[in-house]
Amino acid sequence: MTTSTSQLTTLFIVVALVCAFVPAFSVEEGEAKTLWDTCLLKITPKCALDIIRVVFGNRTITDACCHDLVEEGKVCHDMLIKYISDRPHLVANETQYLKKRDDFWTHCVSITKTA
Repeated sequence: MTTSTSQLTTLFIVVALVCAFVPAFSVEEGEAKTLWDTCLLKITPKCALDIIRVVFGNRTITDACCHDLVEEGKVCHDMLIKYISDRPHLVANETQYLKKRDDFWTHCVSITKTA
């Protein structure tokens, strides 16, 4: 019961944070549910928001978040960043964001291999 409640709370927090950071974030309900249900269970809401801030801003991230991201998987990471970068007010810089996404992934993988 506690795990289910914790996952549900995490889901709502991440959705709220992503919507606050990227107001135009709207995907089909089924696609969003798949994203949340399969991809955002292994990272904390803070880590998810930090990842978004790294790719769409100039933030840094902790090694712990990198470990969580790699555990989450590249497919999930790619899907989340692609959804956000497809928003109308971000799509003009989509190539830049996707490069930052890939560079960030490579950085996190290298951290997990050295630890």
